[in-house]
Amino acid sequence: MHCPFWENITMSLNDTPQSERLHIGFFGMRNAGKSSVVNAVTNQQISVVSDVKGTTTDPVTKAMELLPLGPVVIIDTPGFDDEGTLGDMRVKRTKQVLNRVDIAVLVVDSVKGKTTADEELIEIFRQKDIPFVVAYNKSDLTGNVDYSDGVPVSALEGKNIDLLKQKIAHSARIDAAQRRICADLINANDLVVLVIPIDESAPKGRLILPQQQTIRDILESGAAAISVRDTKLAQTLESLGTKPSLVITDSQAFDEVSKIVPEDIPLTSFSILMARYKGFLDTAVKGAAAIDRLSDGAKILISEGCTHHRQCNDIGTVKLPRLLKMYTGKDFVIETSSGKGFPDDLSEYDLVLHCGACMLNEREIKYRMKFAVDSGVPFTNYGIAIAYMRGILKRSVAMLPDVSF
Repeated sequence: MHCPFWENITMSLNDTPQSERLHIGFFGMRNAGKSSVVNAVTNQQISVVSDVKGTTTDPVTKAMELLPLGPVVIIDTPGFDDEGTLGDMRVKRTKQVLNRVDIAVLVVDSVKGKTTADEELIEIFRQKDIPFVVAYNKSDLTGNVDYSDGVPVSALEGKNIDLLKQKIAHSARIDAAQRRICADLINANDLVVLVIPIDESAPKGRLILPQQQTIRDILESGAAAISVRDTKLAQTLESLGTKPSLVITDSQAFDEVSKIVPEDIPLTSFSILMARYKGFLDTAVKGAAAIDRLSDGAKILISEGCTHHRQCNDIGTVKLPRLLKMYTGKDFVIETSSGKGFPDDLSEYDLVLHCGACMLNEREIKYRMKFAVDSGVPFTNYGIAIAYMRGILKRSVAMLPDVSF
């Protein structure tokens, strides 16, 4: 049946980044029919379906567009009751998915009813403050069952799938104000200068995501964005004939740019704006001060949210460790992580230095921040740490209303 409320739309080349999509996770026991429900909801064969328990052995992720939510990421997870050594590993990966989902769908086998493991999942949803919907699958095989706390569905017959979609959509917590990167810092017709170095570590033929998003936000505000290399900044400012309302720089050029941009022109970085956009700026600003308290031999985790081919002068593995040593005069033990490989135990670290998290959704980066804070480990990000060590952090956050320095 065609439902105008919820559509599957072929994705274009100009896709919304996964970090900007609502993440919807499907959870439950083996053979509850999670994959069948996923396929029914999306109207696509996203997951392999079988009567054999444990067919889904790893989280299956699919980015797509579903109305009225818009761009989403669908995640089908292994059974939460998986067994054995491999089963324990799969359950662990399922729990890791919980750190990044915005909405959870618990698929229950209507014939068997809720299990202890189902109740455990519901408790985890509540502890992590994840909105959730219970979908009682295989309801075509049951009689008079109490479905008051969920939706009776049948993936096989397509029963109540549209109703389930509506319940999922209504459970979503969407910020009506739509978070913006820098729109509240500028006015229509303002001029904003973006400093984008082009060196051996810059991606070939493209701009990185925070730069793209910032340019779009500026244009949507009715302001003008001028992009310039750091080597051309002084000449550009001189030729403009008017003061820009704001200068935003790549963190790696912070030191040089701060010497060129007059003090009466607000200056910040893409990384600082991304920390604000993702909701962890205040914690990161406070965390940067921990750099001064590090002892010789302290252990630092430098973590990136994406996995990319590291260049010869990579910021995370080369530039930041070098700057930390130059600034403190001490030797540290540096460990790195990337992508979804964030450690399960942070107790051995003295500082977590994270990237701008442009490839992580807000829930996941906030989880990482909270996990560090709860572990008693200071948490900051690249741009804020660089500004702190360059002595320009106070200037770099001065125009931001949501920071206590």
